[in-house]
Amino acid sequence: MPESVVKYQHEIWQAIGETFVMVGISITAAVLIGLPLGTLLYLFRRGQRYQNRPLFTILGSLVNIIRSFPFLLLVVFMIPFTRLIVGTSIGTLAATVPLSVIAIAYYARLVEQALLDVPKGVVEAASSMGASTLQLVVKFLYVEARSSLVLGLTTATISFISYSTVMGIVGGGGVGDFAIRYGYQRFETEIMVFTIIIMIILVQMIQFTGSRLSRWLDRRS
Repeated sequence: MPESVVKYQHEIWQAIGETFVMVGISITAAVLIGLPLGTLLYLFRRGQRYQNRPLFTILGSLVNIIRSFPFLLLVVFMIPFTRLIVGTSIGTLAATVPLSVIAIAYYARLVEQALLDVPKGVVEAASSMGASTLQLVVKFLYVEARSSLVLGLTTATISFISYSTVMGIVGGGGVGDFAIRYGYQRFETEIMVFTIIIMIILVQMIQFTGSRLSRWLDRRS
């Protein structure tokens, strides 16, 4: 490895760890909150079992507003809220707050789209068997859409990695921040190239894993 890479290997591993923390927490938020939110958007849509125009409009507008924010401006805009939630607006933990918010909104739309692709016959069959709302969602909708849900989460995770590269603005660290501070600002091209390679490898691993899992789930349908 280039001498500069060996020189900063401790900082590189720390940056990778910070990226995993930020992306890991945002993925968790996307699954725990974004999945139910996307399901509600589906259920409240016109023509669905619990169609509710006011609630659908409110939730849909909230998701659209969050997704419309340029991410860098969202990070700055949420500084007071971040300080309220975690007690500080600087650091890796603080960086996870705006990242989680955008992750929830982003994945909610992907979930809604995945559920809309479920054949109507599945919903009708569930209703004819007297399935409750929870049974409809868990045993029918999620089962039919599981492959698409995994692919959506894979796509979202890759986007979250991209978003995490700008979290240096609030001291969040991560691979992107390391590349800027050590590679770009110090004119160390080897560091910049090395971090880019790390990001490419990480994204390829996530895409490969998500695609394989999605195909496996699809074959089980």
